[in-house]
Amino acid sequence: MANPTGFKEYPRELPPKTAPQERVAHNHEFVGTYSEGQLTQQAARCMDCGIPFCHAGCPLGNIIPEFNDAVHAQDWAAAYQILSSTNNFPEFTGRICPAPCEAACVLSIHSAPVAIEEIEKHIIEIAFAKGYVQPTAPVLKSGKTVAVVGSGPAGLAAAAQLAKAGHGVTVFERDDRPGGLLRYGIPDFKLDKWVIDRRIDLLKEDGVVFRCNTEIGHDLSGADLMRSFDAVVLAGGASVPRDLPIPGRELPGIHFAMDYLTQHNRRVSELDIAEAELVVTDQDVVVIGSGDTGSDCVGTANRQRARSVTQFALMSQPGTERPAHTPWPAEPHVFRSSTSHEEGCQRYWGINTKAFLADETGQLRALLVSDVTWETDVLGRRLRFEEVPDSDREIPCQRVLLALGFRGPRADGLLAQLDVELDENGNVRASETAYQTNQPKVFVAGDMRRGQSLVVWAISEGREAARQVDVFLTGKTALPSKNAVGMLG
Repeated sequence: MANPTGFKEYPRELPPKTAPQERVAHNHEFVGTYSEGQLTQQAARCMDCGIPFCHAGCPLGNIIPEFNDAVHAQDWAAAYQILSSTNNFPEFTGRICPAPCEAACVLSIHSAPVAIEEIEKHIIEIAFAKGYVQPTAPVLKSGKTVAVVGSGPAGLAAAAQLAKAGHGVTVFERDDRPGGLLRYGIPDFKLDKWVIDRRIDLLKEDGVVFRCNTEIGHDLSGADLMRSFDAVVLAGGASVPRDLPIPGRELPGIHFAMDYLTQHNRRVSELDIAEAELVVTDQDVVVIGSGDTGSDCVGTANRQRARSVTQFALMSQPGTERPAHTPWPAEPHVFRSSTSHEEGCQRYWGINTKAFLADETGQLRALLVSDVTWETDVLGRRLRFEEVPDSDREIPCQRVLLALGFRGPRADGLLAQLDVELDENGNVRASETAYQTNQPKVFVAGDMRRGQSLVVWAISEGREAARQVDVFLTGKTALPSKNAVGMLG
């Protein structure tokens, strides 16, 4: 530990952000950077705990105290080496990860945690600037070929690790550009797309081949895929959105969040849009769903100059203190406001949407909603809700964005053709240790296996699946497994 009293000397600070009224005028990232002095001070807050719970809080098992020490010493090469040993894409997680490592930081018990996510982002950007980030694939190849279906974070991580092991990797993507959720599901103001392109170019230098505009199961059959490759990694994500089948659902103006975000991202990137234009300028918008996707819809609607933006949550508003059912070092269930909420949003908690209402021309005019109360157990966990009597009312709107999460992968098409087993939740069945389906040469990683989850979990799963594929193909592997400390949750 470079500074044993750093956590006492320096308060937690985050880089400056562009003011909300300024940043909604564009679609680019708006979080600034630390000065060199601020960066080393923030790294000095790390206490190098005897038991680094931050390791366990991170699905990747990032070696956090060690890279903090390297940052404090301004040994950027060492900091990058430590970070990249467990994380293929710190430039992604440093921007869009909810940082469960910070919730597990020992400092968070009584103070503000170390700014791990920001330090991570600074390490990788300094490494790119200094030329440390280079292709890693070996000159000698294994002669084995692997197909990776899906180019989101799980697929890219699997491809990166398999290329590092010397295998020939082809990534199939049904969209026109690689990146999956990173490209079309995450707004540019959180993740500028040049960040993705920079990493894709590196993967291509490592020999990874990308075949876009190719939907496996449609443009290329599952049988052809199995014949053409020695192993297959399924990393197509959880793409079936949860719906809200209530009266009036058929009205125009009601859209799934991902359709809305995808179209806006394509517009920002100046790409063609095949479907009818979906823009909410000068309209009253209601976002149903309180997660990250809902927050992204809020920020996007503000940039499209919506007249008003309202967000609903069925659950009651969380408190500001860590509740009993999420004790440290678990991720706490507490009230949070995102940068999108800072830009303008009316938030309602404990709201049940009962019907979509039409005007005399058949257009969406309002939502019929009611208040609800929740019954909880002794630890504060929600059990069931009841409507508040006589609380029905209308919320005017012309657009509704459904951000209710995802049910799982599509069961038809590729999964049916490969005849892989699904679990009780509709995900592809495979254990977290083997990542292997009932078809021996078919592996699965990310949301397609574990269900809707975080980008950092997708990267972890892609890395672990690649390790098992390497063992399957060669009988051994030099690819690392995640930190032995283990995972929480």
